[in-house]
Amino acid sequence: MAKAVRFYEIGSPDVLRYEDVEVGEPGPGEVRLRHVAVGLNFADTYFRNGTYPIPLPNGLGVEASGVVVALGEGVANVEVGDRVTYTGFLDTLGAYSTERLVPAAPLIKLPEDISFETAAAMTMRGLTSAYLMRRIHNFREGDSILLHAAAGGVGLIVSQWAKLLGLTVIGTVSTEAKAEIARAHGCDHVINYSHEQVAGRVQQLTDGSGVDVVFDSVGRDTFMSSLDSLKRRGLMVCVGTASGNVEPFDPQILAMKGSLYVTRPALADYIADPSEKADLAGELFAHVASGRINIEINQRYALEDAVQAHRDLESRKTTGSSIFVI
Repeated sequence: MAKAVRFYEIGSPDVLRYEDVEVGEPGPGEVRLRHVAVGLNFADTYFRNGTYPIPLPNGLGVEASGVVVALGEGVANVEVGDRVTYTGFLDTLGAYSTERLVPAAPLIKLPEDISFETAAAMTMRGLTSAYLMRRIHNFREGDSILLHAAAGGVGLIVSQWAKLLGLTVIGTVSTEAKAEIARAHGCDHVINYSHEQVAGRVQQLTDGSGVDVVFDSVGRDTFMSSLDSLKRRGLMVCVGTASGNVEPFDPQILAMKGSLYVTRPALADYIADPSEKADLAGELFAHVASGRINIEINQRYALEDAVQAHRDLESRKTTGSSIFVI
């Protein structure tokens, strides 16, 4: 029988249950998918703790890779036996499972030179990195970025991609061990925020001008220092809320700090169009297959260890990407 991680109330990692589930046959537009690897993302904790409200009981996880084992009526984009990966939001919720039904539309066929584990570790993070590097801002060689959580899954991909574009990368981390990882993946400068003041250090590193773009996945705790790290008319990209939601603020602050721009993008809006998703995925896969971008899988868990995986994630013990191996 198939297994899945489900939860019946919001709360700490302890609410997660590993249990038997009936999968059934795919309906119109669906496939039955046998998972090989499942992605573990910080966004998963937002569903579990109620930041992203969903009906309960429910499954967890929005990213996985595997093999198509059955097709529902009308499915034409994949065939039985295809190696696929996927990511999404509510449409793909329930990835923490050995086998499941999933809409066919989000599925992306995997090139033979991309493994299941690599795919599960990078589909959400990689596509996020792809739109950040290729859609959010018209980067030019020599531009500079401040990258929070530089040793995390998205951070390691973004820093490598940024170097391919000729950017100067300033990363932030919480430990010296993470600083070493960030440097090894392309960060030109690393700020340890546990004992360095981020905005002040950024101003020193940029001779007082600030950076062109900030990618801030932390949220509430770093928002103002991120604004203070930008150059005049710079762009603040809020890509996560690991420390909590950004507090309401007066937009006049943006004018006072240099006519700044702020955006809060979501991956779903950059992969909603199939042709754009194919373009971003194709560029990502090409970089990974060629070795230009290396995907670091630094934590592997069994699906039944989801409680511990979430504890590790929220205590910031993880670096790079984390996956469940089926």
